[in-house]
Amino acid sequence: MPNEWITRESGNLSLQHEWTLVHYQALTSLVARYGDTAKNHAVSLGGITQLDTAGAALIVKLLGIENAKQQAANSLPTKQQALLVRVAEAMETPLDVEPANNNRIVDALATVGQQMVGLWSQQRQLLAFIGLVLATLFSLLFRPHRWRFTATIAHIHSSGLNAVPIVALLTFMVGAVVAFLGATVLQDFGATVYTIDLVAFSFLREFGVLLAAILLAGRTASAFTAQLGAMKSNEEIDALQAQGLDPIELLVLPRVIALLISLPLLAFVGMLSGLVGGAMVATLSLDISISQFMTTLQKDVSVSHFLVGLSKAPVFAFVIGVIGCLEGFKVSGSAQSVGSHTTSSVVQSIFMVILIDALAALFFMELGW
Repeated sequence: MPNEWITRESGNLSLQHEWTLVHYQALTSLVARYGDTAKNHAVSLGGITQLDTAGAALIVKLLGIENAKQQAANSLPTKQQALLVRVAEAMETPLDVEPANNNRIVDALATVGQQMVGLWSQQRQLLAFIGLVLATLFSLLFRPHRWRFTATIAHIHSSGLNAVPIVALLTFMVGAVVAFLGATVLQDFGATVYTIDLVAFSFLREFGVLLAAILLAGRTASAFTAQLGAMKSNEEIDALQAQGLDPIELLVLPRVIALLISLPLLAFVGMLSGLVGGAMVATLSLDISISQFMTTLQKDVSVSHFLVGLSKAPVFAFVIGVIGCLEGFKVSGSAQSVGSHTTSSVVQSIFMVILIDALAALFFMELGW
C-alpha cells in the first residue's frame, strides 16, 4: 500500500522505507495528500532506508526548505543528510527571476549598453591581437629560418589564386552595371563619353579593391575562423602550446602574409575586370570604340588614382586576416560556437573594410589626392 511510506505516530508523521525514483508516482500522491498535515505536525525522517534526488525533492516539497534542512541534520545518516541539504539549497534558488518592473525603455537602454560594452571589449581584444601579431612578425623578420614558406604559399593558392574567377566575374558585372548607370544618367546631358571616366575613377579608386576585399572577407575570413575553430575544438592549438610552439607564428602569420600578398593582386584583377566590363558596355551600347575608350582612359585618368586604390589593399588584407584568426581562437569547443564565430568574423571583416574605406576616402579627399 502507498501509505507505508508515511505513517502517523502519536499524531506526528514518520517517513518510512525507500524514497526513490522507482516509487515516485506513489510518493507524489502521498505528498499532495499530507502536505497540509506536515506543516502543522512534527515529521520524522528516521525511518527512511534509501534516498535519491527524486525522493529528496519530494521531501523538500512536503516539509519546506528550512524544515527539510533542519530534519536532515537531526534524523538522517551523513550521506542522506548531505543529499537532502543539497537538493533543498538547489530548490531554494529560483531558476527564472522575472524583473520587478518591465519597462521597455529601460530594457532597450540596457540592451544598448550591453551591446556597447560588448563592442568595446571586442575592439580591445582586436587591438591586443593586432599588437601580438605585429610583435611576432617583427621578431621573425631577421630570422628567415623560421619563416613558413610552404604554409604561406598554400594559403596564397587557396585564398588568392582560387578567388580570381569569382573576383573577376563580380567586378566585370559591376563594371557593366556602373557603365549602364552612367550612360543612362549622362545621356540626358549629351555627355555619355564621360562614362569612361566614371568607370575608371570608381574602379581604380574604390570598387576594385573594395569588392575584392568584401569577397575575401566572406570567403577567406570565414575559412580561417572555421579552420582555427576546428583546431581549437580538437585541442590541437593546446597541443602546439604544450610542445612549446607559438600558434601565432605557426597558424596566424602564414595566413596574414598570404592575404597581404593576395589582396593587392586580386584588387588589380578587379580593377582590370571592372574596366573591361565598362568597355564592353561602352562598345555595345554607346558606340564608343575600344581605341577611343583606351585613349580617353590614358588622357583623363592618372596613375595616382590606381595607386590610391591599391594602397588600401594591404590594410584591408591585414584587418581581414587578423579578425578571421582572432575569431577562430575565440571558439569555445562546440559546433554552435564555431558557427557563431564564423558569422561574427564575416560581419566584422566587412564592417571594418567599409569603415576603413570611408575613412581613407575622407583622408585622400582632404589631401587632394
